[in-house]
Amino acid sequence: MTMKSWRAGRLSRLGSSIFAEVAEWKRRAAANGLDVIDLSIGSPDLPPSAAVRETLSRAALREDAYGYPGSKGTPGFLGEAAEWLAFRFGVRLDPERELVSLMGSQDGLGHLALALCDPGDVALLPDPGYPVYAAGLALAGVEPHLMPLRAANGYLPDFDAIPDEVWQRTKCMLLNYPSNPLSAVADLAFFERAVAAAKRHGVLIVHDLAYSEMAFDGYRPPSILQVAGAVDTAVEFHSLSKSFNLAGARIGFLAGNREAVAAMRELKANIDYGVFLPVQEAGIAALREDRLGTGPKVGPLYERRRDVLVEALGEQGWDIGRPKATMFLWAKLPEMAWELAEPWNSRRIAREMLERAGVAVIPGDAFGAEGEGYVRIALVESEARLRASAARIGAFIRGE
Repeated sequence: MTMKSWRAGRLSRLGSSIFAEVAEWKRRAAANGLDVIDLSIGSPDLPPSAAVRETLSRAALREDAYGYPGSKGTPGFLGEAAEWLAFRFGVRLDPERELVSLMGSQDGLGHLALALCDPGDVALLPDPGYPVYAAGLALAGVEPHLMPLRAANGYLPDFDAIPDEVWQRTKCMLLNYPSNPLSAVADLAFFERAVAAAKRHGVLIVHDLAYSEMAFDGYRPPSILQVAGAVDTAVEFHSLSKSFNLAGARIGFLAGNREAVAAMRELKANIDYGVFLPVQEAGIAALREDRLGTGPKVGPLYERRRDVLVEALGEQGWDIGRPKATMFLWAKLPEMAWELAEPWNSRRIAREMLERAGVAVIPGDAFGAEGEGYVRIALVESEARLRASAARIGAFIRGE
C-alpha cells in the first residue's frame, strides 16, 4: 500500500520553528524546578478596564447574543472604530465601505494575501518581521521579497534599493511601525515616501499598527492613512489586543482602501462568521473609553517597565537603548564573560539564558536572518520581576 503524508508541504514554509523550540525550553526549565520569568511572548499581563469587562459580562448573559454575528462586523463596532480613527488620527473613513472587523489583527494578516494576491505574485516583507507576515504569503503561494531593516538606516526600508523588475511583479508591501520585534518607529515623512513609492509602482501598502498606543516620551505614532491620498493605495491593521488588554478576546479591524477592504470582506464571508457579539460590544466600550478619556492608558505602564529593565540591565553591564514604543526591547547580544564549545549566537544565548538563569527571551533569528545577533525581550512582567530578571541575566553573562 502506498503511504501518503497527511501533512501539507506548505506547513514547512510557514516560518520559524524557534517559537516551538522556546516553548519546549520553557517546559523543560519548569520541569527542572526553575522559576521561569517569561519575557518571550508579547501577551499583556493585565486585564482590560473594569468597565470593559462589565460590558462583556452583561452582553454574554443576554440570550440573544449567541447567534452568528456576521463576518464584516456590526454597524456599532465599525462605527465606533471609525469614530476612534477620527479622534486618534484625524482620519475619516466610511465604516460601511472602508472597515472590516477581524478576530484580532493576526486573523487579517494571515488571510489578507489570500484575498489580494494570486500564486506567483510578489510581496515586499520586512526582515526582521513578525512571522505571520511570511506565513500568510506562504499559504497564498505568494513570493516574498525581503527588505532588510538595519540599525544604520533606523530600521527603515530603502525603497530605492528594490529592483524595478521586483516592483513590477509586486502586488503589496508590508510595513509595521512601531515595529515588532524591532521597536523601531517611523514619522509621517517616511509614510509620505512610502505612499509615493507605492503609487509610482501600483502597489498596495499593508501597514500593521498594532502598537499605536504603546508609545513613550511624548511620541505619538502616526497612521499611514494620515498621508494625503493614502487611502487610494493603503490599508491599515488595528488591534485591541495590546492597546486595550483584550488579547484573548480576539478583536481588531482593517481600515483603508475600499477595494482591498471589500476583498477581505468577501474572503471572510466564505471562511468565518465573525467576532462574537459580546466581544464586539467590549471593543466598542474600550474604544469609546479611549475617546472620552475615561479609560486607562497602556503607554505609561510600559514606559515605566522599559525604564526599569533598561536601567537594571545597564547596571549588569548590558547596555540597551530605550525604544520609543512597543512592549519589547530589541537587544544586541551582550558581551559574554564565558564561552561555549561553539560561538555565541542568538539562539544559543536564548537557550542557555533560559536553562541556566530561568529567563525566557526570543532569539532574533526567529524574525528573519537580519535578526541574528539580537534577542527580543517582552516587557510583560511586573517591575519587581523585571528587576529580578536583570539580576539573573547579569549573573548569566558573568558565568556565575
